[in-house]
This record gives sequence, structure tokens and C-alpha cells, in this order.
Amino acid sequence: MALLEIQDIHVSFDQTEVLHGVSFEVEAGNIACLLGPSGCGKTTLMRVVAGLQPADQGQVFFEDRNIDDVAVHQRGFGLMFQEFALFPHKDVYENVVFGLRMANWGAAQTQTRVREVLDLVGLAGFEERDVTELSGGERQRVALARSLAPSPRLLMLDEPLGSLDRILRDRLMVELRRILKDVGLTSLYVTHDQEEAFAVADRVLIMQAGNIVQRGTPEEAYRRPATPFVARFLGLTNLLSGEVVGTDPASVETPLGRLQVDSSGAGAGERVTVLARPEAAYVVAPGSYADNIIEGTLTDRSFRGSHYQIEVQPAGGPTLTFELDASSDMPDHGATVRLALRRDALTILSNRDQD
Repeated sequence: MALLEIQDIHVSFDQTEVLHGVSFEVEAGNIACLLGPSGCGKTTLMRVVAGLQPADQGQVFFEDRNIDDVAVHQRGFGLMFQEFALFPHKDVYENVVFGLRMANWGAAQTQTRVREVLDLVGLAGFEERDVTELSGGERQRVALARSLAPSPRLLMLDEPLGSLDRILRDRLMVELRRILKDVGLTSLYVTHDQEEAFAVADRVLIMQAGNIVQRGTPEEAYRRPATPFVARFLGLTNLLSGEVVGTDPASVETPLGRLQVDSSGAGAGERVTVLARPEAAYVVAPGSYADNIIEGTLTDRSFRGSHYQIEVQPAGGPTLTFELDASSDMPDHGATVRLALRRDALTILSNRDQD
């Protein structure tokens, strides 16, 4: 059963509509991520849920109750922002205890709860530390502990890792998911970073220009993007225009020749886009046969530890980027490379919803 339900939300600023009838649900205990580029409306949507932004139309339900008229401080929701908003003149304990005091918790109960949440976020014993002396990752944990302390019914996080460097972000986003799942806290998470969304979320809601254009698990979004926009936003750039010429099996005529695809909902004669995911390609020896062989010039390659990332320029087609196993026999830069594309790593995208 859905714990949070958003129905037909419209919001306009200065006569410009920024949310166009958005609806979605979040199941109890799930982490739902609003994912999209800057300006797509994801933060505005979160503010509507929090009660910080009134909707022009639509309703917000929590536990089957309409909460549109419930004040922000009465909703029992937690908020965590990119800036952390910590009190620089207070120590860790005083920062974490703030929400508990606002809720009139007793002294003994408060001390116990602060210790519990600091231990949960890996900061046990940090109570008397000055927040100005903490690292960025430690300050982020303090902000999370403060959000968790009052036991919110729903936690909303707006770009919570956005101010951290990539290495620290990669580590903390995994820990953040573990913490939220350990406490079973239903969460609404806003980010523009697809890697972060995939690492943290149970379900992603991908937004474009005030609309949700795809929803599902991270795996579903990656393997079957709904539109070319979604594919590009997720960093999947191997997109080939084409026309469906067969449906059993599915085949598409493209600038690189006819490609066989495992499945398609498109009909014969329909103009479509074929997505080849980075893992689709493998090297084929001269004279060997395989489905979906393409040839091109190796214009770039870089070793990434577990794999090579290569760029190939086929004759008559766009530059393609693939990831090949590190054990592959790699040709020299500028050489002609012969690749086969795995059918199960190709997806047909409809052009009917082109951005």
C-alpha cells in the first residue's frame, strides 16, 4: 500500500507552469528518487510534499489522509539539504538535539536518542566535537543524524551529497542507502546524478520539463529507457536512428546496417532510435561470423581497471562509446576494429515522445 500519494500536481510561477499534473506513489519503507536535470521541477515537487510550496491544483495524501492543509511542522516529515544548514557555533550534540528540543522531548530520552543516531551514522563519541572541525563527510553525517533524530514519518533529501567530491560521494551514497534501509524509513530523494540515484533508490522517477517521463527500478530505467531523452540523461549516448523492417525477430535498418534486436514494441515501417548500451560490444576476429557486426576506426581508448573504454568511428555513423573487458585483445589507436553488438544489449526506443 502506498504511504505517500501525489495526485495531479500543477504549479506555476509567473504564469509559467513548472509542474504539469504530476502523480506518483511511494510505498512504505521505499526510497523513491526524483531524478532529472536542473530546472525540471524535482525540487519544486519535493517542496509541495513538504508543505513549503502550495500547489495550484492537485492533492497530497499521506497514510490515506489529505495533508494539503496540514502545516509544515505538523506533517512529521524530515528534511535534509545539500548545504547541511548546521549551526557553526554549536557542537555536534547541540546540532543533532535541535529537532528533539523543538518537539519537547525529555532530557533523558533526548540524550539516548542522540547517542543512537550518532552511532547509526558512524559518529559515536563525536558529541562534543565542533562542527567547524569536521570534514565534509562528517558534517553530512551530522545533518543526517539531525534529520533522523525525531523519527520522521517521511524523510526528504534534496541533493544531500551535491557539495561533496566524487570519491566521498561514491562512498557515502552507499552508506546512506544502508542507513535508510536499516531504519526502514520511507524517503523521497532528489538528485540530478544518475549514479547516485541508482545506488540509493528502490525506484526512480525521471523528470523532464515538469513531467515524470519514466518510473521504475534503476535496473529497468537503465536497461529500457522510455525515450531518447532518458537514455541521453542516463549517459547512454550510443543512439542510432533507424526504421523497423522486421518484427519476428525485430530488426532495424540503421546507418550502420541492419541490426537484430531481442524484442520491440514498434511496428514495421516505424521510425525509431536504437540504443546500444556500453556493454553491448565485443571484438570479433576477421572472418568470424556474429550478429550485428560493425566496423570502424578506434579513435580513443583508456584503461579503466576492469575494462577499456573505447570510442569507435564507423563509416557513415556517429561515434560510439563502449566498454570492453580488460582481457580483450585491443588494437592500436587508429586501427580498424571489428565489433559485434549483443542483441540483448540493444533496445528500440520510440520516437513518438522525442524531446
